[in-house]
Amino acid sequence: MSGETTITIIGNLTGDPELNYTQSGLAVASFTIASSPRVYNKQVEQWQDGEPLFMRCSAWRDLGDHVTESLTKGTRVIASGRLRQRTYETSDGDRRTVVEMTVDEIGPSLRFATAKPQKAARSAHNGHGGAPADPWASSTPASDEPPF
Repeated sequence: MSGETTITIIGNLTGDPELNYTQSGLAVASFTIASSPRVYNKQVEQWQDGEPLFMRCSAWRDLGDHVTESLTKGTRVIASGRLRQRTYETSDGDRRTVVEMTVDEIGPSLRFATAKPQKAARSAHNGHGGAPADPWASSTPASDEPPF
């Protein structure tokens, strides 16, 4: 959507993603990404960590399912999404404002690890409106002719 603040963050998951469901049955995964800037200090000739950023994130629907199935605490990830600001009132009556990220895309960083992606089966609530199954997804083709 236009006018929204989008960011990309690279960091490590601080815990296993937690999958919950809304009252209407939508899946949502909640997790935190910790990102620490590193700078080289020439005076002591070594790398030093800066102040860490802890970004609360949510991933909805199939993406939420995939996140909880694929990612675990400590996994280095690259996530892209939209920033959301919300204000709430604590039980003491204090008003608090938080900034959170609604994740649109996320995956493991391959800088220090390897991954073997596996195509997920589509579900009814993935937002594709019941699109037909992928004809290229099967390992054995029904015929030698392409499906178009």
